[in-house]
Amino acid sequence: MGNLLQLLRKEDTNNFKLPDNVFLDFENALPVPADQELYDSVEKALTKSTGILEGLRAYSGATEPIREAIKNNDCEKSQVTAWKAVCPLVNALNTYYQYSIELDKQVVELLTVLCSEPPMESLENHQALAKQFALILDFVLAFDDLKMTNPSIQNDFSFYRRMRNRVKAYSEAEEHEVSNEVANRMSMFYAYPTPMLKMLSNSVTSFVQKNQALPLENTTDIFSTMANLCRCMIEDPQIVARFQQKETVLFVLRVMVGAIILYDHVH
Repeated sequence: MGNLLQLLRKEDTNNFKLPDNVFLDFENALPVPADQELYDSVEKALTKSTGILEGLRAYSGATEPIREAIKNNDCEKSQVTAWKAVCPLVNALNTYYQYSIELDKQVVELLTVLCSEPPMESLENHQALAKQFALILDFVLAFDDLKMTNPSIQNDFSFYRRMRNRVKAYSEAEEHEVSNEVANRMSMFYAYPTPMLKMLSNSVTSFVQKNQALPLENTTDIFSTMANLCRCMIEDPQIVARFQQKETVLFVLRVMVGAIILYDHVH
């Protein structure tokens, strides 16, 4: 918690002075030629994020069929009905889980570039990549907010795992199943209240561990600098006036929160 309070001071913990009238273009930043290939790869992944959030937002669960199956434990019809109701939902949960794996790889690639230079220089030279990292942060917070407010996700998956061995004799059961290995990993993923944030934190930790020749400060400074830049932008009415969309203010605030959380996790 002390790290969080220090991070939000007017001057950060590393005593570098934030420039006046800072502006990180979260709306229109375009990649420099050297970043184009990575930018395109991350952008391809990010195009799926809206559909993921829409799917999770519409996730209604299989509460009633599961309740009936538990109530009538000896009724095969109730068991089959619940199983058929939960399988498509688990397939959707698997899609979300696989997307987290895809984002994990993209985060490592982004950090490799963003942490290769001093933070202010990096954020200035690679604004488009910084914007993409910010979009991932925003997605992570949005996904976890939806997950935390939907208990059906855990209930559905728990029922699915309990029923797997019992329904192997049911027709068409196999085509709906994910493998045992994937199911185990999904179970660990969804066990966390904030699974996407956990994934992101693990990605950052893995990046630090695999790049021990790179000073830890190169990573933490990126997060602290981004958080401070977001704060300075929001505090400056002239900068806020440059935003083309009203939603950008809230977006910048969410990015600041995400950067602070990552900073505190790694620091």
